[in-house]
Amino acid sequence: MSITEILGYCAAFLTTSSFLPQAFLTLKTRDTRSLSLSMYTLFTTGVLLWLIYGIQKLDYAIIFANSITLLLSASILGFKIYNVIYKNG
Repeated sequence: MSITEILGYCAAFLTTSSFLPQAFLTLKTRDTRSLSLSMYTLFTTGVLLWLIYGIQKLDYAIIFANSITLLLSASILGFKIYNVIYKNG
């Protein structure tokens, strides 16, 4: 494994793990009042595009990080959309 690949996996681990506390709290409480719908829509779309990019480049660090982050951010976005539609918040 090259130093570039190691750096990629370290970056993937750090950025994905930094997202985990917020994701777990939101998924546990289902409270999305303080979250911006537009921000999570843009963020989730961006993560999806990074995942597609990683797949096309066969960059496993990008694929790994963005697969996990997409799963979490899409779940939070789903809760946010549900809360906006059915609970006004």
